[in-house]
Amino acid sequence: MTVQGTENSSRRGRRSTTMGVMPLNDMPWWRWRCNVRSALHMLSDPTFQQNCWLAGAQGYGDVTDAVYRLVEDTWLDNWSAEKYVGTIFRDSQEAALVDTAVLRVLRIMHQVGPDAPVSAYLDHHAWTEAVRAAREAHVRLAGNDGEDPDVPPLSLEGLAAATQAV
Repeated sequence: MTVQGTENSSRRGRRSTTMGVMPLNDMPWWRWRCNVRSALHMLSDPTFQQNCWLAGAQGYGDVTDAVYRLVEDTWLDNWSAEKYVGTIFRDSQEAALVDTAVLRVLRIMHQVGPDAPVSAYLDHHAWTEAVRAAREAHVRLAGNDGEDPDVPPLSLEGLAAATQAV
């Protein structure tokens, strides 16, 4: 493990322990944060969506997997991310951005269905706005964790390894 060297004002000097990808254990529910970040990362990256989801690359799941990772444990499909400020999210701005992304993605999922092919999501008239909202949330969360938001998303195996480590 390495110690993150940059100070983040939202943590007032606390440094997060990382495994080179995501902070581990500086948020009470850090595993949920990792899952939400992973989902937002995939939902926010059109190149990844084309090269992995649309191409059927193994190891990254699909749109439905990402949506479930986003809302499964958190119940963000039932209540606001604001409820998790201090446990999953560092501040109200993170929570507001996540709420916007969740609502936009879920609206599309309800319209096309959870079993729709990837192309149905990517071709949906509102997908660009959903991707933009996910990108804004992803950039904020990654930045607050001292991470580069532009690195490629972790595979599901990589995410599992990151959430098992401590």
